[in-house]
Amino acid sequence: MSTLLAHGLGHEPVRPDWEPLTEQEVADVLGRSARVLWRSPRPLSAAALVDAGRPLFVKRHHVSVRTLDGLAEEHAFLRHLRANGAPVVDVVSATGRGEWVYEVHTAGTGTDLYRDALSWSPFTSAGHARQAGAALARLHLAAVGFDAPRRRVQPLVSSFTVFADRDPVTALHRYVDARPALADALAGRPWRDDLERLHLPYHRELAPHLDALEPLWTHNDWHASNLLWDASRSPATVSTVLDVGLSDRTTAVHDLAVALERNIVQWLDLPSGEVRVHLTHLDALLDGYTAVRPLTAAERAALPALLPLVNAEYALSEMDYFGGVTRSETNTALAYAYFTDHTAWFGGPAGRRLLDRLRDRLGPTG
Repeated sequence: MSTLLAHGLGHEPVRPDWEPLTEQEVADVLGRSARVLWRSPRPLSAAALVDAGRPLFVKRHHVSVRTLDGLAEEHAFLRHLRANGAPVVDVVSATGRGEWVYEVHTAGTGTDLYRDALSWSPFTSAGHARQAGAALARLHLAAVGFDAPRRRVQPLVSSFTVFADRDPVTALHRYVDARPALADALAGRPWRDDLERLHLPYHRELAPHLDALEPLWTHNDWHASNLLWDASRSPATVSTVLDVGLSDRTTAVHDLAVALERNIVQWLDLPSGEVRVHLTHLDALLDGYTAVRPLTAAERAALPALLPLVNAEYALSEMDYFGGVTRSETNTALAYAYFTDHTAWFGGPAGRRLLDRLRDRLGPTG
């Protein structure tokens, strides 16, 4: 058993769900010898940067998480982005070997300044937040024209189906019914009452603007550790965008809400009751984004209502994964807490201050 530790759902490292990649395994996948340079501490797959005559990034998934068809959805999106000038990695191969699926990418260019950062960690500077916002806007412009449908049902996808629907109650029932492991995980939990109490008030604010939000394939996991940086510049700029594993057909403003939620609020502090919020980074990320891609009136109106909702559907996808794949009741319970507690936080004093700041920044929408 490996001694490698992975990032968990809190501050403390945990044993990984999946055994780390070995050099012999990587060599078998690549068809030539390779040396592992670094193993990713991200918990939901096994991944490593390797030297195989050139640097490559190799990731292994269990077939219960990603099939070759599931990876093909991501890889088609990557190819579209790359063809339209986005600084994303190139797909080298995708292969299946027994119960495992492997994908190989080029390593990308730039420095991984946030290699060891936990998810929901802040940027180290407002300058980084501004550059990340600009890079996200450029990615959205490059994504235009990719008209693939929404992804097939599978764990660990950050979709926008429940709250994109005029009837989110019925939409959530459809979402759960399509995922038996999630249905089992939700049994005995007051998810219908929690939806009514926590999420639907924000959806009522969002609903009038839904029809004006253009569908777009989006990244859906825009946090600092998914970016490589050109540190020779001052300020450093984003040189490579990594990991479209959570991507799906959502909307640009949904993805912007994800970026704010992932990077501005330090959710790992939530159990302590003292959640840090980086309002200067909020301003900087928005400034960087809108300098490249100004928001429409509908997007400006929708963003404050989306922010408290944007993690909820992904938290359900995590419950599907933890309940049906790794079978961890502890992590399933934590994922359900993310479904409820993130949204609930926005109703408290700090969350309301954040939403008020966001509305002031966005200005009038009528």
